[in-house]
Amino acid sequence: MQCQLLKVTKILDPLLSKFQSLSLLFIRLILAYGFYEPAMNKWSDIGAVASWFESMGLPLPTLQAYMAASTEITGVVLLTLGLFTRLISIPLMVVMVVAVVTVHLPNGFSSGDNGFEIPLYYFLMLFVLVAHGAGKISVDAFINTKA
Repeated sequence: MQCQLLKVTKILDPLLSKFQSLSLLFIRLILAYGFYEPAMNKWSDIGAVASWFESMGLPLPTLQAYMAASTEITGVVLLTLGLFTRLISIPLMVVMVVAVVTVHLPNGFSSGDNGFEIPLYYFLMLFVLVAHGAGKISVDAFINTKA
């Protein structure tokens, strides 16, 4: 039985690895889509976001509101293009950690209870992009082939 599984694995591994760049593209697009609405909501009333941040006791709430909104909207553009993917993923991971610690952690895990489930998934997907890059279907790959 074990030998048969090894044979199947040897056949499937090269075939399935061809989907790596497509899976990285899907991760980038899903993350960009997920960050779009929160970024636009922040930009539509940045003052309210700053007030909300202040009510949570965050230092420099206006600056943090602008930083979070700027990071998210920049992330939307860069993740969609697959440009500077590893670089933008790091500050987006920081945004997710701050979101978990300041908003979601007290609510537990479940996204239905506004828990940290979704930010955790975003963090993990961003970590995959930090580790693997944007993949072949990206501006990053195009630039790297020209350099």
